[in-house]
Amino acid sequence: MKRKVLLIYTGGTIGMEKDYATGSLHPFNFDNIFRKIPEMNLLECEVSVHSFAHPVDSSDMGPDDWKQIAIMVRDHYESYDGFLILHGTDTMSYTASALSFMLRGLRKPVILTGSQLPIGDLRTDAKENLLTSLYYASLYEKDEAVIQEVAVYFEYKLLRGNRTLKYSAEFFDAYRSPNYPLLGQSGVHLNIGRELLYRPGKDESFCCDLHLSDDVVFWRIFPGMKAEQFLHLPTTKVLILQVFGSGTIFNDPETEGALLRLRKKGIEIVVISQCVSGAISFGKYVNSNIFIKAGAISGHDITAESALTKAMHLIGNPRYRASFAELFATDLCGEISVEK
Repeated sequence: MKRKVLLIYTGGTIGMEKDYATGSLHPFNFDNIFRKIPEMNLLECEVSVHSFAHPVDSSDMGPDDWKQIAIMVRDHYESYDGFLILHGTDTMSYTASALSFMLRGLRKPVILTGSQLPIGDLRTDAKENLLTSLYYASLYEKDEAVIQEVAVYFEYKLLRGNRTLKYSAEFFDAYRSPNYPLLGQSGVHLNIGRELLYRPGKDESFCCDLHLSDDVVFWRIFPGMKAEQFLHLPTTKVLILQVFGSGTIFNDPETEGALLRLRKKGIEIVVISQCVSGAISFGKYVNSNIFIKAGAISGHDITAESALTKAMHLIGNPRYRASFAELFATDLCGEISVEK
């Protein structure tokens, strides 16, 4: 039996082709995808194509678009065995992270991919990314999907979506998952690290939770930053603070006082690292003790993209009964490395 995959084109470089007469790029009509890439007809799956009415550049993608994608998956969940989302590369990790929190209890693959060069370019990476992503999106064993989570496939690598970040704007190998191993890798053989795959709870059924709050501010500290800048924070419910190393910040009374005042206002403070690899460890250095005093929340080894979308999903969400601090420190869908 051929598995059915819904291909959702949202926009981005992968959906462009070059007019060699003028040298300009223009959107590719995905209704003609089977003519452009005839190898798709050889895949052991049936592919249906749905394109955004108005393709969105990656830099313009935001919460409303994330919701639109999630709704498409929700509305077609029973009709398809897997989903492939074609997306611009600049913000793909944000979208993948947001979807991982919105699409809970997944029993089917939701794969995101894109390309560094347009689908019509002679040297494009779009073809391999698209074909192999379709393979992963349709991979079943004994009527059970091998992948049951939101993942990103790019340049021979299958990565957990909420663990990814865009590493390079120049090379085909554009994505990294610095704090979690590859889920799979394609070469002569298509390999999958089955012990690394995420599985929802046995009693957890699929649901689509579209809650995304805009009451979140992201702030990266820098040497020489004045504590008084914290007092000019926009009105918000969550401050994600990207600090040095394993969780250090300026060790002075002004900074401590500013953070304590934010907490008195009821603002949740989430601490993540500016380092690509590694984790937050309160108490490791004296300059991190301020966060213990303030009751800040450790982001552990979460990526910036995942921290932002997780906070947007959790704050003010009536679906959850536990506190924001407790929920953020909990591994909800494989986004952080903490014991459950």
